[in-house]
Amino acid sequence: MLLLSSSMLFAQNEHFTTHGTIEFEKSVNMFATIKKWITPENESFLSPLLESYKKSQPQFKKSKSILNFADNKTLNTPVESNDATPNDFFGDDAVSGQPNTIYTDLDTKTSITQKKVYDDLFLVRDSTRKVTWKITDETREIAGFACRRANALVMDSVYVVAFYAEKIPVSGGPESFTGLPGMILGLALPHDNVTWFATKVTDMPIEPKAMTIPKKGKPVNRKELYATLKQLMKNWGHGANDEMKALVL
Repeated sequence: MLLLSSSMLFAQNEHFTTHGTIEFEKSVNMFATIKKWITPENESFLSPLLESYKKSQPQFKKSKSILNFADNKTLNTPVESNDATPNDFFGDDAVSGQPNTIYTDLDTKTSITQKKVYDDLFLVRDSTRKVTWKITDETREIAGFACRRANALVMDSVYVVAFYAEKIPVSGGPESFTGLPGMILGLALPHDNVTWFATKVTDMPIEPKAMTIPKKGKPVNRKELYATLKQLMKNWGHGANDEMKALVL
């Protein structure tokens, strides 16, 4: 009885975070990414650019974003960087950037994404992506939270590894990834050389103004955006696949 009472008391006192902010860092292995873009047709042009890039730029390009969450809704906002790197030929590509501000209603399973595509701004309204996650027994600690690993395949070919925290019982995550029984604090696309990891979680009340739904941009749904991008990139060659993937994730 004493042991049972102690366990019940522990469970009652166990804290779960249902609102707050999460700071994420995105990391892209640019050396590996650019190398994949090289083909026999463009090798004479891109190979020297890659070697020059290696001498002047870091291997991993970092960027930050903030995820606010409250009332089973999330708002993912990129943090503008003042660290513009001179002579970065690949600085404007979608793979290494963060073009999205994403509002997600996890109750209605809908999202509104303000997406910058080069000089254009889109407002993508659609349902959240349906992901069939396979939860594993592997665990790791991220930003002070015990997390469990889950794997999935999205867009038919993109392999995803996620680590979610059960003590943040909100089914959200960085960018447009959702659907696990806890907040995703770590996300990796291993074959695409990209990761997102939480660096700090702050348990705090969130003001309504910090959850403002994006409103600017050309209204489209995900299917219409895909058709627009496909037309835009039809003559881009080998590198178009990675750009397309990054813009529709």
